[in-house]
Amino acid sequence: MPVEALTVSVEFNHTIVLSRSREESAHFLADVLGLEVGEPAGMFLPVTTANGVTLDFATVDIDIPTQHYAFLVSEDEFDAILARLVAGGVPIQADPHGRHPRRINRNDGGRGVYFSDPSGHGMEAFTRPYGSDPASPLNGVTEDVPGAR
Repeated sequence: MPVEALTVSVEFNHTIVLSRSREESAHFLADVLGLEVGEPAGMFLPVTTANGVTLDFATVDIDIPTQHYAFLVSEDEFDAILARLVAGGVPIQADPHGRHPRRINRNDGGRGVYFSDPSGHGMEAFTRPYGSDPASPLNGVTEDVPGAR
């Protein structure tokens, strides 16, 4: 009897996020993004996004190379994320290099913000995919965020 091939499109499913404390980092990100921390699975503490991608946080006792994690969010979600960052006193910036602290960017006609997690990873929340409006007059524009650190 022939074996039928399983046809699956390629999807990103999960990644491991090295952390100084999986609990601190997973709860920080889940709180900022308005997500839930799942039940521990062995050494991993999962946070799953709306499109089913899981970030498996793991505590390690090594020098952790900085990674970048970017989250595409709705305008309403962005408002809530930004409010939680400001209320929590989390430093924000409009660019990954820190040239525009206490500001957000308006690239592609949307809004974007960068911040660091407790292990030093670069996190980003943005409302428009990169390159979705290359002619936007807002590209390169930043805005001050009252009360931001």
